[in-house]
Amino acid sequence: MQSILRREFSHLNVNFPFFPAPMVGLTHVAFRDLIQSFTPPELITLWPTEMLNSRRIPSQNMGETPESLLSEDERRGDFLLNPQILGNEEQFIKDSIVKLKDWGACAIDLNMGCPVKKALKHNYGVSLIGDPDYAAKVVGFAKNNTDLPISVKTRAGENKEIDELMRFVSPLINAGVDWLTLHPRTPKEKRKGTADWLLVEKLRSRVDIPIVGNGDIQNYKQAIKHYNNFLVDGVMIGRGLTSRPWMLWQIAYEIGPEKLGLQSLTPPKLALSDKPPMDSRSEAKYFGLALKYFVAFCFFYFEERDALKKIKFMLRNSSYWLNFGQRCVSILGKYKNENDIQFALNEFFQSDDLSLSETTNLRY
Repeated sequence: MQSILRREFSHLNVNFPFFPAPMVGLTHVAFRDLIQSFTPPELITLWPTEMLNSRRIPSQNMGETPESLLSEDERRGDFLLNPQILGNEEQFIKDSIVKLKDWGACAIDLNMGCPVKKALKHNYGVSLIGDPDYAAKVVGFAKNNTDLPISVKTRAGENKEIDELMRFVSPLINAGVDWLTLHPRTPKEKRKGTADWLLVEKLRSRVDIPIVGNGDIQNYKQAIKHYNNFLVDGVMIGRGLTSRPWMLWQIAYEIGPEKLGLQSLTPPKLALSDKPPMDSRSEAKYFGLALKYFVAFCFFYFEERDALKKIKFMLRNSSYWLNFGQRCVSILGKYKNENDIQFALNEFFQSDDLSLSETTNLRY
């Protein structure tokens, strides 16, 4: 059987080139657990964390802070953990990677795309695009202090031109970066505008390392289409997974196990049948189920205050695809404990009028 993989992700045994994205406030243990529970166990992909600050990691007890908590399956090593770190100083990067490797990391992702003011102030994140030589040194800091694969997630330059982008990524490749993820928006655009996947395709055609594209993937059809049309080595999915945490299952089901080099696909833990939901009404029922489990996971992993904050943030990001989504957010926002929230979810999702749209406006 022939896998659909194009370029290999270092020595990692990835067989499924569709990845969740590292998202602040979202890609924590409860959200990862939710997606993993909707993903067939045969699929081997990369699992990110929220963005972690390399200045803080050395003094933290990894596996105990909210951002570094792991599920039992993750602690057992069932998933390839690819934590993302923010940093630009060798000692902090070195000390962070040592701790992350002991914690269970199989690879390290360096953030060179975060456009928030705090990152800009400290010459972190997307500010490194303006200093390619130093960005290459940051990759070197990581490569010189670990045998783990090192990736970089970044954005397009100010003009969204391939020559401009190559001036930035060529030094990173020379420094030994193992693969690159490109979110093809400019730093100023943040989440606005449209992700220019043609730029991802151009980058991929000019380099020999794997290139992952990220941006504007809201459903399984778009994920497969972008993988095929732009000839990338991987597709990273962000906020679309908040409304469809079963999307990796949908993608694999649509592609088929044979093309993935697999004998079969086992229905995931939270499956209601042997195939994923593929129509808008079925997806709405799954969305209600997913929210119930997400609430339970949040209260299991986090203190009540943190759990409520993460539930609220998840609802704010995922509700845009659901008709009556804002009503759902409004109703659930009234409750402050798990039992009341679960009761409200049961009541709300009894309706037969609910559906999930394939796409929505994400320009906020």
